[in-house]
Amino acid sequence: MKRTTAAMVQTGPRKLELRSFPLPEIGDEDALLRIEACGICGSDVEQYHGALRLPFPLIPGHEPLGIIERIGDRAAQRWGVDVGDRVAVETMLACKFCDACLGGRYHLCRTRRIYSYIPLDQEPGLWGAYAEYMYVAPNSVVHKVDRSLPPELAVLFNPLGAGFRWAVEIPDTQPGQSVVILGPGQRGLASVVACRQVGAGTVIVTGLASDAPKLALAREFGADLTIDVENEDAGARILAATDGGADVVVDVSAYATSPVAAALDYVKPGGTIVLAGVKGYKPVPDFISDKIVMKEISIRGAIGVTHTGYAQAIRVIESRRVPLEKMHTHDFRLRDAEEAILTLAGEAPGPRSIHSCLLPGLG
Repeated sequence: MKRTTAAMVQTGPRKLELRSFPLPEIGDEDALLRIEACGICGSDVEQYHGALRLPFPLIPGHEPLGIIERIGDRAAQRWGVDVGDRVAVETMLACKFCDACLGGRYHLCRTRRIYSYIPLDQEPGLWGAYAEYMYVAPNSVVHKVDRSLPPELAVLFNPLGAGFRWAVEIPDTQPGQSVVILGPGQRGLASVVACRQVGAGTVIVTGLASDAPKLALAREFGADLTIDVENEDAGARILAATDGGADVVVDVSAYATSPVAAALDYVKPGGTIVLAGVKGYKPVPDFISDKIVMKEISIRGAIGVTHTGYAQAIRVIESRRVPLEKMHTHDFRLRDAEEAILTLAGEAPGPRSIHSCLLPGLG
């Protein structure tokens, strides 16, 4: 077995470099993961740009899929996996003992850490999946995944898990209910898939004119209606299609604040709005709180994905019933991580990606 691993290190905003690291010793409670694929999402773009104010240097990559290379006996028993198994690793590292953890809200743990946000000076340093190997800490949550799936398909567990948690679990979406999804990126598309899996009624997706290919894919995944907000009256079309407003509105758009204010008009009286797209702490113009009062709207925030969302996502992926491969558009080698990020952000030449991943095995 190898004694070192290559990894991409972020040393500051917009600064990535390839380095080599020794592989750590593994004890009874932890494991070493050989990375097959690491998904790239909007958080990677924010991290690359320096918007998250993280303690550099560190190894990015918070969507790890890989093969257990080494594992301690107690870890194998606890996780129900062994050497050679393929696993998806959850992003959050929680203490498991605080009130939030004991109450089933481990993603809100007071002392939580997040893979890819932990600096190199915290041993063993391999805390991100932009690497050939990654350390798996004792308090990790892992999910076994079918090894026969292509890694670029299996690694969709993260965005699809977000779709289940943000568009189904948090708003408690019921069969027959109407859902409006603001933003047709990978998590917006995943929300369409999740809503269809639980029998939602009318599903509507909004986007920009430049999002036409994504909106077309949303229709393939089961959206009843897609709306170009730059060239159509989104409010009028949503109210007509939902008989006066949607039961659920989910905002997964990045940085744009106008969808937050618009959601108050799109949702029906007594409906639920889920805010999952971060806005860089910008204020929301034209946000009229009286609409919340007069319509008794419930507004929920969404951060991260939890065990049930991941589990549902993996079941759907393993079923092969949904053509999720149409969502995956780009593969990149490990050393091309910067190009992968810029492609997702629309800052690189060529077609913008919907979902892409790093595949260290490409060389």
